[in-house]
Amino acid sequence: MSSTDAAPDAADARSPLARISSWFKERVKTEDDPSPAGGELRAWQRELDACAREQGGPVAARARARELIDLYLAMNGVTRLEALRVFTTRLGPNPENIAAAAARHASALGSADEWQAEMALRASLASPRARVIRQFGAAPHGVRFLVDLRADLLGRLDEAPELAVLEDELALQLGDWFDVGFLELKRLSWESPAHVLEKLMQYEAVHEIRSWTDMKNRLDHDRRVYAFFHPRLKDEPLVFVEVALTEAIAGNVQAILDEGAPLFDPRRARAAMFYSISSTQEGLRGISFGNFLIKRVVEDLKRDFPRLQQFSTLSPMPGFARWLAATSGVPTALRDALARRDWFDDAKLSAELRAPLMSLAAQYLLEAKRGAGPAPAQPLDAVARFHLGNGARAERLQWLADRSPKGLSQSHGLMVNYLYDLDEIEANVTRLSTSGEVAAGPRMQRLAQIGARMRSEAAASAG
Repeated sequence: MSSTDAAPDAADARSPLARISSWFKERVKTEDDPSPAGGELRAWQRELDACAREQGGPVAARARARELIDLYLAMNGVTRLEALRVFTTRLGPNPENIAAAAARHASALGSADEWQAEMALRASLASPRARVIRQFGAAPHGVRFLVDLRADLLGRLDEAPELAVLEDELALQLGDWFDVGFLELKRLSWESPAHVLEKLMQYEAVHEIRSWTDMKNRLDHDRRVYAFFHPRLKDEPLVFVEVALTEAIAGNVQAILDEGAPLFDPRRARAAMFYSISSTQEGLRGISFGNFLIKRVVEDLKRDFPRLQQFSTLSPMPGFARWLAATSGVPTALRDALARRDWFDDAKLSAELRAPLMSLAAQYLLEAKRGAGPAPAQPLDAVARFHLGNGARAERLQWLADRSPKGLSQSHGLMVNYLYDLDEIEANVTRLSTSGEVAAGPRMQRLAQIGARMRSEAAASAG
């Protein structure tokens, strides 16, 4: 290895970034373009190629991967985008090899050579990008880097759609590394490390944790918080769920979050209310482990509290108000009433709105769908897709269950209980995935029918 190929000396007294900067300047000092960005990109390209070839062996390739991580982190946003383009375009599979392997496989079908031809075809599709991604993952803090790198990619796809293939390849690798079998379920408490609890406060996406007093309330004896952790992201919860132990299915989230409410004896609990679930890593979007979290938590709670009979959520409907504003057949008088800022504080008006609004909310949950094509359409509401897709059923609507500004703006204060009946989960998942049928309790079904009739009559009157 020449002097210019030597990695930065770990014993160098300068800061890590200073050593890296000096090293890369030495490597590109003979190039025509003297700009820092040009030098960074040429060094990035050279080292990517060397990593892809495993030049010098796997140990040297992993050392280069560590250096590439530091170089990328030192780049500005514009240079990072160009670095990602280089990563995507230079390290794809060879199209000529793919074509030759595909032709061989097609001609070998039904012969003794078929399986060898299939293996050759798969090998031709393997991209050098995947090899470099694995080298990144083996570096210290490399998995953290790749999770953040995918988050960066997801935010750039609109301006650089050619990066989609790199994002997809990275998602496949992270999906393998973050398989639920590698995750550890932990129950968090007030005794948990402060920096872990700070992560909960930072990432809570449903009901903001306003203070340390609020945090302590959510960790009290009649509450539970569970999270999944990965061994390569220590003290970094990937997804967490907040649970309240109650005597019956709860219908008001402000009551659950009330810091002044008396402590409930969990031994009297008959219901476990999942009132918030939050993912923390944008770079792991689409990698599903939230459903496994709920099932694991149910098992844990049943072991600790054998008398629990119902496992239910108290969930928002974040798309309901938007759907209601855009859908046809909604009576004008109802729209006008909801336009009043204080309608929920007017007892008479609130009582008049309750039945029609809950009927329309039920229809929204059961019948509003998204998606086109051969696969059955799925629920329009994102939270409904999550819980119904995990086998819960839409059991009950709760009137003005969330009177916070966010709850009123998203769903006019309504919330929904999704019930997890362990005996029905598998059948519910099957019906939703094969026919698009939403599992719902009888009360919810009746409300949806009323909502459909109301809209139909309103549309006929308007016509």
